[in-house]
Parts: sequence; structure tokens; C-alpha cells
Amino acid sequence: MQNDIQRLLTVANKVILGKDRQIRLAVCCLLARGHLLIEDIPGVGKTTLAYTLAKLLGMNYQRIQFTSDILPADIIGASVFDAKNHEFKFHPGPIFNQMILADEINRSTPKAQSALLEAMEERQVTVEGVTYPLPEPFFVIATQNPSHQIGTFPLPESQLDRFLMRLELGYPDPNSERQLLMGQNRHQIIQTLPAQITPLQLQALQQAIGKVHVSSALLDYCQAIIYFTRHSSDYVCGLSPRAGLALLTAAKSWAFMDQRNAVIPEDLQAVLAAVAGHRLKAGAVDSAAIVAPILAKVAVN
Repeated sequence: MQNDIQRLLTVANKVILGKDRQIRLAVCCLLARGHLLIEDIPGVGKTTLAYTLAKLLGMNYQRIQFTSDILPADIIGASVFDAKNHEFKFHPGPIFNQMILADEINRSTPKAQSALLEAMEERQVTVEGVTYPLPEPFFVIATQNPSHQIGTFPLPESQLDRFLMRLELGYPDPNSERQLLMGQNRHQIIQTLPAQITPLQLQALQQAIGKVHVSSALLDYCQAIIYFTRHSSDYVCGLSPRAGLALLTAAKSWAFMDQRNAVIPEDLQAVLAAVAGHRLKAGAVDSAAIVAPILAKVAVN
């Protein structure tokens, strides 16, 4: 199964140039059944990454453009009166797809943002007292512009906590940008990409993640990290129990991608910035800088 993952990564890296680690983290997040937040300036490939993953995974894909006037019903759907049958009939919204790109999510109001809360946490939506399950697998990739840009509404902590990981893509290195400038249009390349993994294969991979072993010593290290964030003066508030579970699940996924059946401390360290960076309030903005005190001060048993 790991060969399928490697093949997917190889093809994705031919489309998104010079972002090997970010692509690997995005796939790690997907295997862990999490949701992904990509925060960066416009034009660095956030949407392209989401569309590439959707094509390579053969998933039903829907882009939702978040604006200041979007309503929850525009995302979830609404009940419309059927005059012929004299009853209200629910018309599903774009959320009823396997992969959702919530584009520029922080340009919408908190009311619209909250429409994703139940869907992301429980993989279902409730409309007028009726609960509708979402398709499996279900994966949300949200993009947001930096908070200092005009017309943005910061995501509340409860919304941020629904995302397993947050990534920043950044500018490409000179060699990758040269290839990008000289190469074929990325969207044309994506259109021709064949699926590398089917949704059923993806679900099997996600189930295999749960079988990765976690030793008592590794749990001690994980708890030490969580404890440190809660009692260190470097942070306003520490990691929640949900964040601890997210960190452990992401580490198991990372180990699985490395073809190991047990988690090692380096797996936790590899995913720490992506998992904890948006959950910890600190003076630094960059995720790597936010978690730097943890890596420096928490000893590996």
C-alpha cells in the first residue's frame, strides 16, 4: 500500500514544483482522516494543490468560493417547497462531495464559517432537525489569506481546531520557479492526470493507519509535549486533548508513509509544526518558530 502513496507523491511533485514536504504533509493529513488549512498569499499554488490531490485520488471535488455575502445554505443546501407533492424537499449543497475546497475561507463571515463545523467534526450536516451523512472519504482543504489583508475575518479557535494541519506554501525556489515559467500550464497538466488511488483504496489506507503501534515511551513523549505547552510561558494556552489526539494520529500516518509499523519520536517532531502551529497562541507567526521552544526544551525519553 505504501507503494501507492509513493506513486501519488511522485506525480504530485511533478505538478507542484519544489514543495515536497508540504505535499507529503497534505497527504499525511488526508491519510489521518483530517482536514487541511493552507494559509498564504494569493498565487502560490494553494488551489492547485487541492485540485491536484482531488484528481490523483479520483474523488468528487467541489470548490466553494467564500465571500462576505455567502450564507450557510449556500454551503449545506436548503429545503425547497415542492408544489407538485405539497412538501418541502431538501436540495443538497456543495458540501455533499468527497473533497471540498473552501477557498479564501476567512473572507466569509463567522456565520458562514460555522456551517462547516458539524460537517468537519462529525461528517454529517443537520438541516431542520434532519441529519444527512456526508460521503466517505470526506476531506476539506481550506485556503485563507494572511489576516492583515483587506476583507478578512479571522477564524475562531473552535474552527481552527477542526483542521488537523495548517501549512504555508511560500514562494518556490529559483530552480522550481524557472521550471514553472518554462513549463506547461499547471491546470492543463492537472486535467490529464489519471487517478493514482481510488476512494476505496484510500479508505483502506486510512484504516491501516490505526494499526500503527505506539509504545508507552512514545506516549510519554507526546504527553510531555502537551504538558509543556500548557505550563510554558511561551504560550497563552496549551494544546487541548483533541490536539493531542491529532498529533498522535498525524505521527502514525507519517510513520506509515515511511513504511514503518511503529511511531518514533522523529515522527512526532516531523508533524508538530503543522499540527500545533495554528492551535498555540504565541508571539511568533511562523509555525516552525511557534513550536521551536517545544523541540528545544522537551526531552525525548
